[in-house]
Amino acid sequence: MKNTVLMAVRALLVGLALLVGPVPGAAEDRVVRIAFVDTGNTGRSVTAEALADAMIAANHWPVQVISRAVDLNPYNVAPEPNAAALLQQQGLDVSGHQAVQVTANDIRHSDLVLVMTAKHKAAVLAMFPEAAGKVFTLAEYATGDNRDVVDAYGQPMPVYQETFRQIDGYVGAALAKAVQ
Repeated sequence: MKNTVLMAVRALLVGLALLVGPVPGAAEDRVVRIAFVDTGNTGRSVTAEALADAMIAANHWPVQVISRAVDLNPYNVAPEPNAAALLQQQGLDVSGHQAVQVTANDIRHSDLVLVMTAKHKAAVLAMFPEAAGKVFTLAEYATGDNRDVVDAYGQPMPVYQETFRQIDGYVGAALAKAVQ
């Protein structure tokens, strides 16, 4: 039942994204490059990247994705166990992921930078003002609604499940819009 509901929500969001429009300047025959960014690159952005990779493969979309941190903690670079467990339930293995700090090169080569919160957006734009026009919160880009994705770091599994549901819903819509 949960998978059916998630699939229905995902289909609705993909349809909504198709109505909103594509990435500005993205040509149909060109690969769209998207960076997912959160605080430490151990939870939300990792989840977004893994779900996006699966959707890209399933739909044969011309998209490449990466995930990055705005404030990498060099002592905490492995995926959060609860996020990894939820992804594993979907058949997605992120055990080899190592957190990476966002760089000017990442920003320069990305067509879109999708962040998890308004604070992340402000941080990215403060570090890389040249990114103006291609940095959006994930929800903002996917639905037009400027909402933050819940930060589950250190929280119990139900909070991770809510975060996962949010990201899963937004990523499909964002990808569909990006390739349009």
